[in-house]
Amino acid sequence: MSAESNKPIMQRFTKFINTASEELAAELISSDAIFYIPGRPEPLQGPAGYLEIVAMMRGGFPDIQWTLEEMIAEGDKVAARFTMRGTHQGSFFGVPPTGKTIVAQAMNFYRFSNGMIVEERGQPDLLGLLQQIGAAPM
Repeated sequence: MSAESNKPIMQRFTKFINTASEELAAELISSDAIFYIPGRPEPLQGPAGYLEIVAMMRGGFPDIQWTLEEMIAEGDKVAARFTMRGTHQGSFFGVPPTGKTIVAQAMNFYRFSNGMIVEERGQPDLLGLLQQIGAAPM
């Protein structure tokens, strides 16, 4: 598959993370896919692993939505910059709900094979997010 053919998959992936659709997860994410997450010693795997990531974010920010701001595709890889927006209505990293609205950036790198995501290395602005909910100094 070409780099350009991976871009529409990223658009559908954005729909997946905004809806937590198990059907889209199975369609877009390889069962062997691995997801590296800052702060976790071991990567998560497959559609269920990514659904776990989304559930973790929704636990703290039930209304969270991701906007795909830009992407660059080359070969089997896509770099994507997202903006996350949500309201802190649940515990997140041990911080009780504050009701504060957050806007945070994330830069993620994906690898594709046979039209499916097989790897993600995510780099969310976790410090900025934690600052916005009062869990870290400004």
